[in-house]
Amino acid sequence: MSDLCATTFEQLATRLGFSCEEAGGIVEFRNPFGLENWTLPVLELTIVVGAVLALVYAILRLRRYGDPTNLVVWFGATAYLFIIEPPLYFPAQFGIDEHVDTMFAHNVFTVDFMWGRLPLYIVAIYPFMATIAFEIVRMLGVFRLRYGVIVGAMAVGFVHHAFYEIFDHLGPQLRWWEWSIDNSMNQPMFDSVPLPSVVVFAALWPMSLALCVQWFVGRHVDAGRRFSGFELVGRTIVIGVLASVGTFLLPIPATVLGANSDTVRGFLYAAELIVVSVVAVWALVAQWRRQRSDATAPRYTNRFVQIYAIIYLAVFVLLWATALPDFLDATDGATDNGDPIGSPWYTLACFVIAILCVVATFTIPREERADRTPPASREEHLAPR
Repeated sequence: MSDLCATTFEQLATRLGFSCEEAGGIVEFRNPFGLENWTLPVLELTIVVGAVLALVYAILRLRRYGDPTNLVVWFGATAYLFIIEPPLYFPAQFGIDEHVDTMFAHNVFTVDFMWGRLPLYIVAIYPFMATIAFEIVRMLGVFRLRYGVIVGAMAVGFVHHAFYEIFDHLGPQLRWWEWSIDNSMNQPMFDSVPLPSVVVFAALWPMSLALCVQWFVGRHVDAGRRFSGFELVGRTIVIGVLASVGTFLLPIPATVLGANSDTVRGFLYAAELIVVSVVAVWALVAQWRRQRSDATAPRYTNRFVQIYAIIYLAVFVLLWATALPDFLDATDGATDNGDPIGSPWYTLACFVIAILCVVATFTIPREERADRTPPASREEHLAPR
């Protein structure tokens, strides 16, 4: 185990309250009542249950309606996780330690993999968050625009960003993880969160995933095509790989032009996020209005996503409310225990956006005359309500 304890990770683990040397092997189980604080098992339960239910829904939709899109989103996001995360946990073992040092460390949870590096809830959060964002955009009909694949992917990135940053700005204060602020790749910081995380992991990776899913599977399903199991497996693997490549390519303006300046890098990251947000807001609002006013517009409803998105937001309202006293007593960006705090105003804005997106899906009329439904969308019209 000692050869896996890089210096930076060992320091982060110690600050989080566990020993790198004593972290378990490939998989380790702990008492949920013996974790750092009560919020860890609550977070874990919320995300893992959401991911499992999302998988169940995806399987049912494939079996009942022949639509594999949800399943491809789920496994495509999981494939992306196992391509991206392991090198970040073990840069020396992957031969990239001269270029990449440990960027963060997760706290230990009830179930952990990879010697304390990968909590089960992190495995779950990739497909869970991707499903929530993709399906909200799908319900609002953005993929039906003339340039639906590209604009729809940007909308997914925007919605995912809103849901994710509610979680991202709370985690360091509650010791769910800790960032290495001395790592240049984490600069500039946006309060307790690296700006690269705010842009790349909250918006650009789900955008890349959605683009690949819709291009290789979703648009073909919308046109009535059926895929064999072999085709789906192959396309899902390709989606995971290409989504990873996209995550590297999309932030290149910031990573290359801002290589020698945190200020330039931060400006370019922010500019990318603003562009994605402007296009996404336009598309979401335009399609929401069209869905409400056009009786012939195709309809799609995912009741699981609608309900579980509300549960997720309610849980995080509770978690933020209980963290608020320490937050308000913080000085110089840290609580009395030395834990960094996130941005309250940015988090509030993300709450508002996420709530509006969920509410918007409930305001679209669910029924339409079957004889006026376009052929390619009739199967969608019959989706579970």
